[in-house]
Amino acid sequence: MFRKKQGIREGSPLADAFIYIAAGLICLLTVYPMYYVLIRSVSSPEHALAGDMFLLPKGFDLTSYRIIFADATMWRAYGNTLLYVVCTTLLMLLFCTLCAYPLCIPTLRGKKILIPYLLIPMYFSGGLIPTFLVMNRLGLYNNIWAVILPGSLSIWNIILVRTYFSSIPETLRESAEIDGASHFTIMTRIYLPLAKPILAVVTIYTIVITWNSWFNALVYLPDTQLQPLQLYLRRVLVENTVDLTKLPMNEVAEAVRRALSGIQMKYAMIIFTTLPVLFAYPFFQKHFIKGMMVGSLKG
Repeated sequence: MFRKKQGIREGSPLADAFIYIAAGLICLLTVYPMYYVLIRSVSSPEHALAGDMFLLPKGFDLTSYRIIFADATMWRAYGNTLLYVVCTTLLMLLFCTLCAYPLCIPTLRGKKILIPYLLIPMYFSGGLIPTFLVMNRLGLYNNIWAVILPGSLSIWNIILVRTYFSSIPETLRESAEIDGASHFTIMTRIYLPLAKPILAVVTIYTIVITWNSWFNALVYLPDTQLQPLQLYLRRVLVENTVDLTKLPMNEVAEAVRRALSGIQMKYAMIIFTTLPVLFAYPFFQKHFIKGMMVGSLKG
C-alpha cells in the first residue's frame, strides 16, 4: 500500500471570496464618509446644503477653497499649528527615550518604586483649576509653551517605548559596556536605531493628537495671534451663524447666500485641515504596524 502524500491544504475559494468582500465593504465604509465630505465641499452651495450628491459633485464650485486660501488669518493659525505639532513631537520623542531607557536597565535603583509612581498620574490628574493655577504661576499663560509643554510628556508613550526597549537583547548592551561605551552612546547607537517602529508609533500618535487639540489653547491662549487652526475653525463657524429674523428684508438674500456658502465652507475646512495628517501617515506606515504589534504586546 502506498500512502498519499500530505500536501498543504489551501483555503476554500468561497471563504476567500467572503473575506475579500468583507474587507472591501469595510474599506468602503471607512473611505466613503471622507469622500462624501470632499464632493460636498466642491459642490455648489445649494447642493451642499441639500446633500443630494452621492458619487459625484453637483454644480462644481471651488469658491470656499479660494476663500480659505486667501485668508491671512487662517494661514497664521495654520503656521501656529505646525509649530506646535513639530515642537511637541520632538519633545515627546526626547522625553520618552530619556525616560524609557533607564527604566529598561535591570540594575536601576528604585525601579520598583518609579514605575508605580509613573502610573499614578496616568490615571489621576489634579484637574483643570490646579493646572491653570500652576501655568499662571509659571508665567505660561498666553504663552505658546502652555500648549507645547503639557503635550510633550505622556506616561503611556513612555511605557510603550520602555516595553520595546526591554525586548532588545540585553547582551547587546552588555557587549557595548564591555567595549567601554557609555549609556548615552548605547542609547543613541544601539537602542534608538532598533526602536524606529515604536518611535514611529509615538510620532504619529503625537502628531494626530496635537493637530486636533484645541482645549488647552482655548484655556491658556486668549491672544488670537497665538491660537491654532482648530480654534480658528471654531471661531469662523460660530461667526457664520446668522439669525435671519433680525435682519432687514434687503439683507436677507445676502445673509442666505452667506449662510449657504458657510455650509459649503464647513466641509471644505474639514478636507483642508485633515489632509496634512493623511499625508503624514504613509511616511510612518511601514514602522507603524510593526511598532503597534511589538511595542504593545511584548512585555
